[in-house]
Parts: sequence; structure tokens; C-alpha cells
Amino acid sequence: MPTLDLALLRNFSVVARTGSISVASVQVGRTQSALSMQIQRLEELIGQPLLHRSGSGVRLTATGDKLLAHAGSLLAKHDEILADMCGAGLGGPVSLGCPEDYSIAFLPDLLRGFCALHPDVELRMVCAPTSELRPLLQRRQIEMALVSLSDAVGSEVIRQESFVWVANEAEPGVLGHASLPLALSAPMTIDYRAACAAMEAVGRRYRVAFASNSLAGLIAIARSGHAISVLTRTAVPPDLHIVSAGLPTLPTIGIALEFTEQRPSSAARALGDHIRAVLPTLRSDPASVPDLR
Repeated sequence: MPTLDLALLRNFSVVARTGSISVASVQVGRTQSALSMQIQRLEELIGQPLLHRSGSGVRLTATGDKLLAHAGSLLAKHDEILADMCGAGLGGPVSLGCPEDYSIAFLPDLLRGFCALHPDVELRMVCAPTSELRPLLQRRQIEMALVSLSDAVGSEVIRQESFVWVANEAEPGVLGHASLPLALSAPMTIDYRAACAAMEAVGRRYRVAFASNSLAGLIAIARSGHAISVLTRTAVPPDLHIVSAGLPTLPTIGIALEFTEQRPSSAARALGDHIRAVLPTLRSDPASVPDLR
């Protein structure tokens, strides 16, 4: 019976996560040709193709997807055994996805403590809306992600956050417009749907005057006075105002942590435990948010 090489499995996992042999070759420190040969060796051991190759990159076959699940469990257990037997601390890469507003409000405090405890862990960050993070998790391009849930209750919710209307003044002039101009994220995002639903529930006319998936973009539009933005309360910079008069109440959402693998790596599991323990304790203080100017 053939024996699987852990180094081959580890490099295969990087290729699967990045979707590109050229990108993966830089991350693992090998040439593209050497990495391609390693994947071919693994395919010969398995006896089936693991990747669909095209000019735009690679994607997993059904066999490759099955192997990746096994590889994640095997590599995590290997690292756990080695750390336990050698008395070594956690190490290796961990890829974390996070919406931009959470990254600004929470990650400095979260990562400061974790990196002090585990200095050998290499953190790789991806900032994107929840609607973009979930496909990255499904394609195993990131290992874990903080995501927003429209339902603010449930066993998976780590923390609750409220949406608020934000403008350059507490009573901005645009409130007098017959059709209220709004600055929102993309239509598939929770804040976009929540804002539109709240307006429609009270029969208030509105128009999406500006759209931006960038937190800095939404804040800039609010500062300009041309529209009202929707942000989480913790993401409101100190120079902007939360607008309540004349506008419907926005919902509270939940923050949860999702993983690609059922059995994540030791480092990813430790980071997840740290986030679950620390995130609920952090202050919801808009004054601590940078002004992004």
C-alpha cells in the first residue's frame, strides 16, 4: 500500500486554498515546476486526478475535494502531536477572513493578545463582506472567518452588534429630501437589505445614491453630507453622528466564527478559542475607531 507524504499533502492544501500553482509556489518556497511535479506524484499515489487545470488557475476535482478534507484533519493531528511531544508552541500559517468594520474595531485588541501568546503563528488576513467570505470558506481559500448573521441570537453567536444610521450631523439636511439618499454596501450584504427593509416597513421613500463595499468609502460619503450611511455602531468614527430622529430603527445582528474544516489546525483552533473568549469582552466604543482620513 502506498504511503502518503505529509509534505505533499501540505503543499497540495496550499494549492487548493490559493487556486493557483504560481501563487502557492511563492508561499511554499518552491518553483512552479517542482510544485507541479509534487501534485503529479500525489495524483499517481491516489490513482486519480486531483485538480482541473486551466489558464485561469486550478480547481479541485471531486477526488481532490475529498482528499483535502482528509489532509486537513491529518495535518492538524500531526501538528498537534508534534507540539505536544516536543513541548513546542503553536506555529504555522492561519488565514482569517473578517469584514472591514470588525477588523478596524476589534482585530487590534484580538490579535495583540493572541500574537503575544503565539508569536510563531503566521496570520494571513482577508478583509471582505460576509457575502464574499463565505465562498472563500467553501473554496478553502481561507481557514476561518468572522461573519455577520442576520439573526442576532443562537448558540453560534459570539457577539451582537447594532446597525445605525450615520451622517455628518445629528440632523442632516438630507432628511428633508422627498427621497432620502442612502450610501450602502452591495445589494447582497446584510446592511443593505436591513436598511431597505426598514425604510419600506415605514413607507419612507429612499434611493441608494451611493454604493461602496469599502468602509472608508461609506464613511467618506457620510462626511460629505450628501447621503446617510449605515454602519455597525462600533465602526462609527468620532466625527460622525448617529441619526435617530425621523428614521426607523435598524436591526441588531450577530457575529459568528466559521471554519472551513470540521477539524481545523491547532493554530486555527487556538485562534478561534481566543476570539470566542475575548471578542464579547471588548468595548463598543465608537471613539476608539480611527477616522480613516
